[in-house]
Amino acid sequence: MSNNYAPLVGDDYAPERLRVIIPVGGKATRLLPLTAETSKACLRLLNRPLVEFSLLTLARQGIRHFIFGVKGYTNYRDLYDYFESGYGFSVRYDIKPRIHIKYQPNVEDLGSADSARINMEYYEINNLVFAVQGDNIFEVNVKDLMQFHRDKGALMTIVLREVQNVEGLGIADIDKNNRIRRFVEKPLPKEAPSNLANTGLYVLSPEVKKVFKEKGVKQIIEEKQRLDFGYDFIPYLTQTGRPVYGYTLKGNWFDVGTPHNYLEAMKKLLHGGFSMLTDFGGRISEKQQIWIQGESNDAEQRRQEIIHKIKRKLIEIEGAVLIGRHCQIEDGVRIVNSCIDNYTRIGKGATIENSAVLDRVIIGEKAEIRDSIIGRHATINSSSRKPTKITSVSVIADDVVIEEGCSLTATKIYPHQRVRGEFENQILMTT
Repeated sequence: MSNNYAPLVGDDYAPERLRVIIPVGGKATRLLPLTAETSKACLRLLNRPLVEFSLLTLARQGIRHFIFGVKGYTNYRDLYDYFESGYGFSVRYDIKPRIHIKYQPNVEDLGSADSARINMEYYEINNLVFAVQGDNIFEVNVKDLMQFHRDKGALMTIVLREVQNVEGLGIADIDKNNRIRRFVEKPLPKEAPSNLANTGLYVLSPEVKKVFKEKGVKQIIEEKQRLDFGYDFIPYLTQTGRPVYGYTLKGNWFDVGTPHNYLEAMKKLLHGGFSMLTDFGGRISEKQQIWIQGESNDAEQRRQEIIHKIKRKLIEIEGAVLIGRHCQIEDGVRIVNSCIDNYTRIGKGATIENSAVLDRVIIGEKAEIRDSIIGRHATINSSSRKPTKITSVSVIADDVVIEEGCSLTATKIYPHQRVRGEFENQILMTT
């Protein structure tokens, strides 16, 4: 261990010394078109940016120092404009003392591990680093994880999660002491060495800074023009005999990397699947999982109007539903296991099931939205004569106008378009 190494565990466990790096550099292609113009980390989920869940679960365990490993204009703009130095987040969730957020210097990284390398050097980090992916929602006991890392004498600890279906995931091959021999990327079920998947959460000892400077790592960067944790850096560590261990996560973990996974995570979180955030503000009764947000006098007035309609059964709510501030919902609307973001207007007789409607959306009367995501500032025109139907994990990006009478099935629409007609399994992009 280096002389500058500050122990984090045992009698000296001090979470405020831990540095969290959140690499935010990918283009989030699996979430397109929602991420066409928006950083994946700032995609709204349950009326807040997705990465806020990661910050919250760690800040509530005493961690105070975060670095966003931003790459590219969109990622930097969205994260910096919303979070700045972390003061607003700290106030919103009553985190004391406040958190501090820093940003990757304006240096293009070549992957998640390269982002960690750049930031550990730039900020002269000589403590443990916890690298966290921006599109995961997780619950982990950080103190227990750091104790495990120290007890094993690990250079790197990878957080693993037991999964029922191994397809599409990196599966760990571990020995009886939890040491990782290798990862098998996306194995067939019968060829998987275990059911332990890589969650993309990594603990790095400060000595990893020396490894980043090794000839073998430089060669990977030169040949592949990439240094990703999963594809490059972890295989390098295991192949060169470094102590890499797997820690099995006991809490919940959600990969929100696809529209389908986004909707599944939304429903589970609404039903209490994330212990750090089970109350979204404005719950209308203990018996019902219905939250209608609004704190100012103006917002409270709109809130009371919606509650009044629910009590008189003019609006039908089933399952767990979150409704944001300043929403207007007309009579005859039915909402099931869904999230409606701020400043949204929903017309008479519309149905929204298992769906996410982001902020400032207008939904016309008799529209049907099922198992789909509607992006920010979208307009869904619909009428009783020509109702619009959006189903089967359709994804409407920001600032899209859908004409009345449209039928969209498993269809993705990129931003700033006006669409009319019937589409199934289509991707509509501007030319």
